[in-house]
Amino acid sequence: MESLFLENLTSPPLLFFLLGIAATLVRSDLEIPEQIAKFLSLYLLFAIGLKGGLALAESPLSASIFISLLAALVMASIVPFYVFFLLRRRFSVADAAATAATYGSISAVTFVTATSYLDANGVPWSGHLVAAMALMESPAIVIGLLLYRLYGSREENELPELMKRGDLLRDSFFNGSVFLIVGSLIIGWLAGPEGTQQVSPMIDDLFIGVLCLFLLDMGIVAARRLQDLRNKAAGASPMGLVTWGLAFPLINAALATALSVALGLSEGDAVLLIVLCASASYIAVPAAMRLALPEANPSVYLAMSLAITFPFNLLIGIPLYHQLMKWLA
Repeated sequence: MESLFLENLTSPPLLFFLLGIAATLVRSDLEIPEQIAKFLSLYLLFAIGLKGGLALAESPLSASIFISLLAALVMASIVPFYVFFLLRRRFSVADAAATAATYGSISAVTFVTATSYLDANGVPWSGHLVAAMALMESPAIVIGLLLYRLYGSREENELPELMKRGDLLRDSFFNGSVFLIVGSLIIGWLAGPEGTQQVSPMIDDLFIGVLCLFLLDMGIVAARRLQDLRNKAAGASPMGLVTWGLAFPLINAALATALSVALGLSEGDAVLLIVLCASASYIAVPAAMRLALPEANPSVYLAMSLAITFPFNLLIGIPLYHQLMKWLA
């Protein structure tokens, strides 16, 4: 366990993430311009989608793949319910619903970092997990808002016109990140090894360098979000936010571990499914909540996912989940 932790701690992507945190703590003016950060994000989604599609093309479709995808969907649907009911008496209904959606969805960057970690350790993984990631991003948004409508007050039930027009559903299933990664997955699958060879220098040689720059930016953003933990929402203390931000990934990881063992997933696939379930969204869900549920306080659900859960998974979670699967193998 110690060797896995130290190996992860000395990896360049993680060190750049820590550099971003340090830059904020010492009040450096280091910053990645917004448009460049957006480009880095698009590149990572594009590259991991193509890689997953290529891996999927090289492995035959089977019933086990569809069972794995179904298991991912089940987890994405179950997690928002239990998170909501755990937080309902402590947070406002809006904050509980937004946090439930956040932890029911996934972090693409955590997933990408986990695939890089597995590659560095020579652990094979299957391309269909990329499809699982895309499938898990949207259901939690819809479930979180439905829970809000069911348990909110009469006044709170007056959601913006966005949801009434059905735009929310379209935005959940066709938002840019989901559309790009699913599209890249399909293209990689259809093109196969010969087709993707044309872009292999871009998706292979540049991948780690771009990931380092992106995590540098995320370190800066995560450190700034730590300041939001000082703000108190209804029934939510800073220590309570930290506690839940650490508890949810561990609970979700335990559920995903049991599911992985029951399904007989390989070591790499099990680690990625656990990482998906243990991560929390800080891009797609906050964007949807900002539009559809403005009553929710971003300093609750966004600070928890980005300032607590995200660093925990990168620093400790990924090697911990890997070690756990090695023990159970």
